[in-house]
Amino acid sequence: MDQWRDLARVAADGTGVTEGDNVSIFLTDASSVAAAEAFVAECYRRGAFPQTLLTDERFDRAALEHAPVELLGRVPDVEADALRWSDVHVSFRGMQPPAPTREDDTRLAIQRAAKGAISALRWSETRWAVVRVPTQEWAEFVGIDAGKLFDEFFAGCIADWPALRAGWQHLGHRLELADRVHITAPDTDLRLDIGGRRWVTFAGEANLPDGELATAPHDHGVEGFITFPQRFYFAGRAIEGLRLTFERGTVTDVQAEEGAGLAQALIDTDDGARHVGELGIGLNPALTTLTGDLFFDEKVLGTVHIALGRAYPECGGTNQSTLHWDIVKDLRDGPHGAGDLLVDGEPLIRAGQVTSPLAGAHTR
Repeated sequence: MDQWRDLARVAADGTGVTEGDNVSIFLTDASSVAAAEAFVAECYRRGAFPQTLLTDERFDRAALEHAPVELLGRVPDVEADALRWSDVHVSFRGMQPPAPTREDDTRLAIQRAAKGAISALRWSETRWAVVRVPTQEWAEFVGIDAGKLFDEFFAGCIADWPALRAGWQHLGHRLELADRVHITAPDTDLRLDIGGRRWVTFAGEANLPDGELATAPHDHGVEGFITFPQRFYFAGRAIEGLRLTFERGTVTDVQAEEGAGLAQALIDTDDGARHVGELGIGLNPALTTLTGDLFFDEKVLGTVHIALGRAYPECGGTNQSTLHWDIVKDLRDGPHGAGDLLVDGEPLIRAGQVTSPLAGAHTR
């Protein structure tokens, strides 16, 4: 399938794969083999040396069911060594429906903390990318058309990234002059202090599908409350109707119609997990369907997201945590109502509609 080869080129270009590079590849399930195989071939064509590990998420479920706590929270040595060996790292993560589990939320949070340590190594030691690969099984699970899911995936990955990056960076430079972001919607009124922070453009380098602007709010500069009414999945569990309240940057209250225990356990991971490490704005016009998968949905034009936990230091963020949990807020007009995204009072999204500063970033 030529699209897999095109995708491999995008991933190799974005991570700068070149002759002599050591490239580690993590594969989370068999459904992503076609994507990984195409990328391996692309690495060899460029004179790089790829090595692949199967880090299947079924093994994580076995650990949750059987492992004592001290092993559940152990950082995987082989994965860590692979990242330290690598110049480049790419993870191919297939979208698979979660399996039923009897394990409690605290055990799951302990396992996620160990995975967070791997993510931190990936960020610090390699030029990296994560590719979230759609599957027929996920489409059936969440009730969306599989053809549409794959079409949006490839369109959201295989793009003229240099052209898109130019417009998005221009908007990012404008946002760096701002002091305050205000997000409003039904049962949402959240203010974030961003004065002096940098905005980073993600345009085909690190995440596929890609397309966002991100910054790091000040650790104690988040006030108000935000609700995420849609059902989504994190760490193989469903969360729906999540509502977070912040005072001086700290989460002070967690509520949810489903998954409240997991949300609380994740926020209790460490002190940094109670703070917002990232504020992101979805930019990709090729993505329109909410999939329940945060990695996809955070790129949808008309959405914003916050991440609890670790901040991007390149944005000027200082918050430290083993957690980095992106949570997507859809501001488009839909069953839960429309919302606004204001930057120093100027609307980027007004009543669910993308306004000229944000829309214009795609046409410069």
